[in-house]
Amino acid sequence: MKKILVIGSLNLDMVVNVDHTPATGETILSNNMEMIPGGKGANQACAAGYLGADITMLGSVGNDMYADILLGSLQKAGADTSKILKRSDATTGIALITVNSDGDNCIVVISGANATLSCNDIDNNIDLLKEADIIIFQLEIPIETVCYGAKKAKTLGKTVILDPAPVPKEFPEELYRYVDIIKPNETELRMLTGIDQIESRLPEASRQLRNQGVKNILVTLGEKGVYLDSEEDGICRIPAIPVDAIDTTAAGDSFTAALAVMLSEGKCLREAAIFANYVSAIVVTRKGAQSSIPTLDEVQQYIRQIEAEKAS
Repeated sequence: MKKILVIGSLNLDMVVNVDHTPATGETILSNNMEMIPGGKGANQACAAGYLGADITMLGSVGNDMYADILLGSLQKAGADTSKILKRSDATTGIALITVNSDGDNCIVVISGANATLSCNDIDNNIDLLKEADIIIFQLEIPIETVCYGAKKAKTLGKTVILDPAPVPKEFPEELYRYVDIIKPNETELRMLTGIDQIESRLPEASRQLRNQGVKNILVTLGEKGVYLDSEEDGICRIPAIPVDAIDTTAAGDSFTAALAVMLSEGKCLREAAIFANYVSAIVVTRKGAQSSIPTLDEVQQYIRQIEAEKAS
């Protein structure tokens, strides 16, 4: 099995369940708040671990109790956390999440130590990049660090996957040239391309990213499935798996991780995306970020169940 490296963020998610997302100036009540390990990078590393990957994470946390919770969760999933940096001058990242009764979420991220992950940290851990086969980035760490790390990864001949979230106000076009697979959702694709009514203009938006250097585009569309434009498989649509969503937190991160895991096992991008679709379908039926991620056995059992229902 090939090695996967996640370079990215670790946050402790403070999750509040509400009947509806509050409007500007509105105060609403909630009966509970949970603290759940999260952060886009850590979610991806955790998901890859539960799916059986050889996975290492490079990121930054504070020297506090929140860091201990995050590292413990990753270690439980089987991820190598030995290269995660502990900062004495920064706190661990925090995400404030409200989840409404439809399962939709709104997130505010306090970057904390995530904002300190630097280009020097990439250089100081260059052996991790050399040893990895697939390297995953997101955008909850400084964009210049992502761009630098992706460039280093491509120079070393690695497969680079970018989950472009959150999309910054100014996205460096240079970064596209270092990305083999980009996985935006509808909103992120619109922000990256400036194209409105994105659902009816997916080929146009995809071509725009291709023209900027990206080889493969995967767009997650929620209940409308997945749009794939790849060098190997061409353009295709992968239908969504109907589920009753409870919480969409970490669904996209788990999709990205599952994609990488299947690619590490030699699957083509279409096959990997189909598997990732099953993984994210399970995630949205559970609460929380890393607490919602299934094991490989659970995914395989779920796929068998779905296939049996189709056959009956």
